[in-house]
Amino acid sequence: MAGNFWASSHYQQWILDRQDLYRERHNDLTVITEEEYQKIIMLFANVIQALGEQLKFRQQVIATATIYFKRFYARNSLKCIDPWLMAPTCAFLASKVEEFGVISNSRLMTACQSIVKNKFGHAFSGEYPYRTQHVLECEFYLLEMMDCCLIMYHPYRPLVKFCADLNAEADLLPVAWKMVNDSLRTDAPLLYPPYLIALACLHLAAIVKQKDIKGWCAELNVDIDKCMDVTKMMVSLYEMWKTYDEKKEIQAILAKMPKPSLSRPPSEATIQDNSQQQQPNQQQMSSGVS
Repeated sequence: MAGNFWASSHYQQWILDRQDLYRERHNDLTVITEEEYQKIIMLFANVIQALGEQLKFRQQVIATATIYFKRFYARNSLKCIDPWLMAPTCAFLASKVEEFGVISNSRLMTACQSIVKNKFGHAFSGEYPYRTQHVLECEFYLLEMMDCCLIMYHPYRPLVKFCADLNAEADLLPVAWKMVNDSLRTDAPLLYPPYLIALACLHLAAIVKQKDIKGWCAELNVDIDKCMDVTKMMVSLYEMWKTYDEKKEIQAILAKMPKPSLSRPPSEATIQDNSQQQQPNQQQMSSGVS
């Protein structure tokens, strides 16, 4: 692991340019709007959050899994791999990278089937189709796409340090911490360093709590414009949440979403194709015997 963020693969390879991000999404955005795209990503961030809570993950593990998910679709279309498969795959990989502990394959799939059925029935109808072998196969695609850049830096640690410097652990830290969790529903983790996200959330928390931190902010050697960009992204997220009802809207959005070219998982497709090839040979053999 790199000794600091600036020497890490997170900074050197995975702080993306906004124009590059939108260019990669161009094909998806010809089918759905940018707002619909964000709502789809938000849905699966919620799926990962629910899965993590079911498996008793620390919040850092959930955050790592969510950013893995966002990284994959920052470089790939939604139709490349079904997000319903990619979400548990990211959670599975993050649990290992963050040294959470061994999660049995059966426990992972049971938790996934449970949350999809009980918490996301409004978005997914029918039986959850994926099994352990699909997650393991998908994990290789994810690792290859990220070039094995697995170490993640999050805003939580700089946020705690900022609040300690302000002597605001009691009043600002809980609110700002929740906002950092909310930032996982935006593009901010793909575009900005963690300390800027922490500062933007601290700034918003200070506004909510009516605490003046202008003097403290003025002494910081940071790019204020970038910090304000993150703040605007957070404000836009909260504005959208005021009118967005996921349970009523998401099914229609998912119906428009570009679908994977395979209607079933790659492993299952291979098995079925092989069995179909074997059937004619068996028929020929039986006809020859008769």
